[in-house]
Amino acid sequence: MSEDFPKNAEEARLDRDTTREELTETLAALGQKLDVKARVKENVDEKLDQATAKVAGVTNEPTAVKFRQGADAVRANPVPVFAGVLGLLILIRLILRRRNS
Repeated sequence: MSEDFPKNAEEARLDRDTTREELTETLAALGQKLDVKARVKENVDEKLDQATAKVAGVTNEPTAVKFRQGADAVRANPVPVFAGVLGLLILIRLILRRRNS
């Protein structure tokens, strides 16, 4: 973008179009940075990829695939999984309390 005032209408149009493109790119970049949900999803996907690679390194490939499928199932249905884990923790707590009595 030139620092000088446009000398004719064509330069003004070119300057306007360039400014619009720069603003569009800037707004798109800001929108991406402010989209927290998408950034969290990308971060979780990255961490799952790393965990799957570690599982594949320790075990065989089918086990790593099953691990990834399980992780994806948990992400798709977090409430039932959370309820199941909570129920299991309550059951363990009750068993431990009964043993200690």
